[in-house]
Amino acid sequence: MNDELNTISIPEEPDTPTSPGPTDPAPEADPKADPAAEASPEEDAPVEEEEDPRKEITKKTRKAEKRYRRFQTFALRLLLIVVVWVLFCYVVGFATVDSGDMYPRLDAGDLLLFYRLDTDVRYQDIIVFTKDGKRYVGRVIAAGGDTVEITDGESVVVNGNTLIESNIFYSTPRYEGFTEYPLTLGADECFVLADHRQGGEDSRFFGPVKTDEIAGTVISVLRRNNL
Repeated sequence: MNDELNTISIPEEPDTPTSPGPTDPAPEADPKADPAAEASPEEDAPVEEEEDPRKEITKKTRKAEKRYRRFQTFALRLLLIVVVWVLFCYVVGFATVDSGDMYPRLDAGDLLLFYRLDTDVRYQDIIVFTKDGKRYVGRVIAAGGDTVEITDGESVVVNGNTLIESNIFYSTPRYEGFTEYPLTLGADECFVLADHRQGGEDSRFFGPVKTDEIAGTVISVLRRNNL
């Protein structure tokens, strides 16, 4: 009996793998153990944007355009000043009528615009000239080569012909003791009379006017009196 008991063996249950039950919590992942979860300092640092080289070129272009516009404005103003200076120093000029010698055509205080480059004066031209340091305005009645005479009857005779001046309202007396008649003008001379022949200062008083004494021929008048 004891031998039978000794031969009876109890079979061992096979090992079966144990799986977690539904109530077992899933293991939590350790973020420190996951290298992908670790934030790198390069990713956390702010990323600097590279400046577009086209923008830099545009800024430089705009600055260059501003400088060019400023230079262009300055150059145009300078050119205008030079043109005006040349115009009024060498081409045209202004003069003021200082007396009533040219009345009624011109009166004292009127402003004259004269052309400097026209020194080849002609009959009836009104000119601005300087005589003995004083500026005058007068009307040309004879030019180079002409012979002038003021008669006792207060008439003007040029080359033997008595002048009929429809724009002159006064007789032309001779100023005794100054200019000798008949007077033949040189190639560079002209004979000038005032429109107001009674007492006006002109070639009857100081003689012929030379070409280099002429400032210019009057081309316009700005009347400022007796409007």
